[in-house]
Amino acid sequence: MYSMISVVGFFGNGFVLYVLIKTYHEKSAFQVYMINLAIADLLCVCTLPLRVVYYVHKGIWLFGDFLCRLSTYALYVNMYCSIFFMTAMSFFRCVAIVFPVQNIKLVTQKKAKFVCVGIWIFVVLISSPFLISGSYQDMKNNTKCFEPPQDSETKKKIYILVLHYVSLFIGFIIPFLIIIVCYTMIILTLLKNSMKKNLASRKKAIGMIIIVTSVFLISFMPYHIQRTIHLQFLSETKPCDSVLRMQKSVVITLSLAASNCCFDPLLYFFSGGNFRRRLSTFRKHSLSSLTYVPKKKASLPEKVDEIGTE
Repeated sequence: MYSMISVVGFFGNGFVLYVLIKTYHEKSAFQVYMINLAIADLLCVCTLPLRVVYYVHKGIWLFGDFLCRLSTYALYVNMYCSIFFMTAMSFFRCVAIVFPVQNIKLVTQKKAKFVCVGIWIFVVLISSPFLISGSYQDMKNNTKCFEPPQDSETKKKIYILVLHYVSLFIGFIIPFLIIIVCYTMIILTLLKNSMKKNLASRKKAIGMIIIVTSVFLISFMPYHIQRTIHLQFLSETKPCDSVLRMQKSVVITLSLAASNCCFDPLLYFFSGGNFRRRLSTFRKHSLSSLTYVPKKKASLPEKVDEIGTE
């Protein structure tokens, strides 16, 4: 599964990033979040081939302790950057729709850049404890990675449990609650507007909310639930076959979390018309350059509440 995620995620996010950079003259706050989300996804998929090799070799790590730590760290940085970028986009969509007057001052490209820089710094720092998860030798003298040692001393087990619950609370539960509150406010605001001419846009916005929430739940909830069960499981003495089944379930749910790299390009396309408009502009410019037909450069107007309609 990691092989498919690597290929689809690399080409999907690479294409999205290329289109966004080529159409950067059409500046918007939402574009800033999309660019940063695509960069985070690309950084993650670049480390996934190492996991593919690891599982092909039946759980034997071949690339040294540094790359083991870097691969683990990169996956968590991507996961929590994605969560916080999605949370930020949900919050500013809420501001744009529910508080349209404040939208003019709050939802700007400059503020989006500051928010993204803050998210990167925060996630890079708060994820640094995951760098302790390096390679180790198991009882059969095989080099392992991506798995907590079963014979860890009590202090290390407590440290891992504390790290898990901190990341669970800050990196999943709080963002999830913010997303739910923001989208509930958006839906209530849209339903209050009874104008028939806005019926299509309301349906589109509610459909986008369903897609974003579904992607969030499918990608991140199973892993955080399973990781909680797994770490509690390791703190107790269990039969080897039970431990093996638990490890397999963790691998499956972690691959679901990594599959967010594949879902994000679809999110860009289906979240509204702006990215599709950029794609259309990009195609027209590409065709005109290939056919050498000179055309006047059209300037597409940005909507003031663009982040709310995308």
